[in-house]
Amino acid sequence: MKAVVFHGIGDIRLDTVPAPKLKQPTDAIIRLTASAICGTDLHMIRGTLPGMRPGTILGHEGVGIVEEVGRGVRNLRRGDRVVIPSTIGCGNCSYCRSGYTAQCDDANPNGPTAGTAFFGGPGSTGPFDGLQAEYARIPFAHHNLIRLPRDVSDDQAILLSDIYPTADFGAVLAEVGPGDVVAVWGCGPVGLFAVLSAFQRGAHRVLAVDGHADRLEKARELGAEAINFNEEDPVEAIKELTRGIGPDRAIDAVGVDAERPKQGPAAVSGEQAKQFDEQVAKIAPNASPQGQLWKPGDGPSQASIWAVQTLAKAGTLGIIGVYPQTDQFFPIGAAMNKNLTINMGNCNHRTYIPRLVEMVDAGTVDPTVVLTQQEPMADVIEAYKQFDLRKPGWVKVELRPVG
Repeated sequence: MKAVVFHGIGDIRLDTVPAPKLKQPTDAIIRLTASAICGTDLHMIRGTLPGMRPGTILGHEGVGIVEEVGRGVRNLRRGDRVVIPSTIGCGNCSYCRSGYTAQCDDANPNGPTAGTAFFGGPGSTGPFDGLQAEYARIPFAHHNLIRLPRDVSDDQAILLSDIYPTADFGAVLAEVGPGDVVAVWGCGPVGLFAVLSAFQRGAHRVLAVDGHADRLEKARELGAEAINFNEEDPVEAIKELTRGIGPDRAIDAVGVDAERPKQGPAAVSGEQAKQFDEQVAKIAPNASPQGQLWKPGDGPSQASIWAVQTLAKAGTLGIIGVYPQTDQFFPIGAAMNKNLTINMGNCNHRTYIPRLVEMVDAGTVDPTVVLTQQEPMADVIEAYKQFDLRKPGWVKVELRPVG
């Protein structure tokens, strides 16, 4: 079968690999009908989420058809159409039973303290081969596959595998409630769904911050007030918009690869960006220049700095942007002295997806408002390049693994 395979930092390929087989009685084999490229995939390709093993199939978003089930899978059968939660749980440990499926004790073969298991991730997450492929093996299939109603399309369902539930989780972490003013940092696909989720959770105003005009325009279409950090100082802009108080809640939807302002009052100098690219080149010679991105060891993420600076006293910050375990920077002093509440973590996808499936099936929301590209698997490498460069119009990319 064809699959997108990680070979090294900056080096991914569309390879022919063996099709997966059942390994455990609770496994299922899925024929993928849709997958997607996520910003988390870029973290691994850039090397900012370390520990990737060459040969690992990438991708953690998938929709497909059940082809085969193990004898321990009693709630699914061949032909069922399903969406696959990005993080993996067993469905039986105390964490899964409490809804914390991203902290499952049994899914990660590295042990109960190893952290979240997910598809297509570094060695510390399993590793499990991912979903940018024609077929995939799904462990604990009775728990990790959710049947889809007939009227929910693949285009809609692929957005429920990771980014929409992650954004909804972010709004919960930020404790968004009726009347709140919410700042969303980053208007990539997760950030855009965070805007939508904040309004769905009762926010009256959402301030969306990014440096890309096309993404800010999409945020504006969802009802947000747009702030371009390449055109104005976002801290001053938020002060002006909130009479100096700041937002009640904030969502960091960016993570470790937060962009540096390219111009405007908060921009870094060209020399600073050049020096940073030289540092990256020493450890990742195949990586493309990323001088406008923060990396672990480079200090606190700009998104976290701005979020803490602008939040109202006693406000809440929800962090859903990905940070590696090696990142040890956070403006804790400023946060403490404002009595901020900080909640963070990997999304418990299996807990959040069923509600969103019901909403889409009922016509309450159409998540395809965030989908911008549908590309065949044959064009996946070029699609990765365009998405990595944040080319205008490239917000969320769906892949068609089969034909």
